[in-house]
Amino acid sequence: MPGPLQISGSVSVPEAELNWRFSRSSGPGGQGVNTTDSRVELSFDVAATEALGPLFKTRALERLGSRLVNGVITIAASEFRSQLRNREAAEMRLAQILREAIAPPPKKRRPTKPSKGAIQRRITAKKQRSDLKRLRRDDH
Repeated sequence: MPGPLQISGSVSVPEAELNWRFSRSSGPGGQGVNTTDSRVELSFDVAATEALGPLFKTRALERLGSRLVNGVITIAASEFRSQLRNREAAEMRLAQILREAIAPPPKKRRPTKPSKGAIQRRITAKKQRSDLKRLRRDDH
């Protein structure tokens, strides 16, 4: 749990760059619900981080633009009754989001066209269907 947050094989975020906030969670929890701070908010300043290289940082800022507030992404986790489990869930979510944000863009699609044989088979099938329907008609 403590230590750097591993994003990918070569990228990890130091613990010092992660900001944690804890608060009381709503929902079930029995007698402890009003006394334990089980809700977790994990914040990470993408704009000011030193953990990401310039290319990764540019990609992350571009792809996470709608989720960032002043360059900071915040993940909230309150689905578990335990603070530890919520911390783990928030870390996993942040790692997944950052992994997707710094991933290289997908390869461009190379446009293709149907082969002559495929075009011919399609037209033949359409003619057969047309003939079948024409034979069903009762033209009086």
